[in-house]
Amino acid sequence: MTSLLIRIEQNLNQLSDAERKIAEYVLGHPEMIPNMTTRDLSKNSGVSESSIVRFCKSIGIGSYKSFKMELVKDLTLSGMNLTDFNILQKKDEPYDLFQKVTHVNKSAIEAIPSVLDRKEFERAIGALLQAGRIFFFGVGGSATAAIDAHYKFTKLGYHSLANQDFHFMLSAISHLDAKDVFFAVSISGKTKDVLELARFAKAKGATVIAITNLDKSPLYREADIRLCTPIVEHDHRIGSIPSRMTQLTIIDALYLSLFHQKGVQVIGRYQDARDEAIRLRR
Repeated sequence: MTSLLIRIEQNLNQLSDAERKIAEYVLGHPEMIPNMTTRDLSKNSGVSESSIVRFCKSIGIGSYKSFKMELVKDLTLSGMNLTDFNILQKKDEPYDLFQKVTHVNKSAIEAIPSVLDRKEFERAIGALLQAGRIFFFGVGGSATAAIDAHYKFTKLGYHSLANQDFHFMLSAISHLDAKDVFFAVSISGKTKDVLELARFAKAKGATVIAITNLDKSPLYREADIRLCTPIVEHDHRIGSIPSRMTQLTIIDALYLSLFHQKGVQVIGRYQDARDEAIRLRR
């Protein structure tokens, strides 16, 4: 049981009747809450939506959105956490680990809607539709998402760039202007190289879009548009697994949204590339 659920259980006797109904529903179905609206939870627990707001405040959380975020974090980090060093204390068989990886990645992806702001996502699409050049940068595990984005956006016909060399990116960013977009990808939002390049891109007039955890990090504050990912891993970890999946999912959603709007213009290019690939196989 997670720390948040323990807190709820310990406070059951101090809650009103309506709040206790909510608490009991949450305790019985914690994995369902992150994808529920207040209306959904109201209907399922048999109380008013205003009671849900009061319930959150009674357990020391300011809003339902914050409650869902904390629950997502606790559910993902507890018990099934695979990327901290405690994994060495468990005697899992290889296939057991396969199942756990599948579960953790699935849970991380399902948690994204609870923290990704719809208006920010739509602002990102608007900026990308108008963009001339799009640069991507991340280090460590986040570099994977940056390179994947570069590949996908190039297919859409954008002048796209991703490179892990900090000084190379400095030179490239110096040519950006107000028509361009710089993607800063960082789980923690505190990685120095990512922050410095984001600030430089912003100084050149480019729109800075951050893909980062929703924790009011330096990158979160620096960015013009924030595409937030849930906190699904400890900071000290053996590698990025579920956090990388959240970044890749946001990249995929951006790519498909843009293809949906630009598809008529680029579908011929896709077919040309496909025909050539088939010819070269022979």
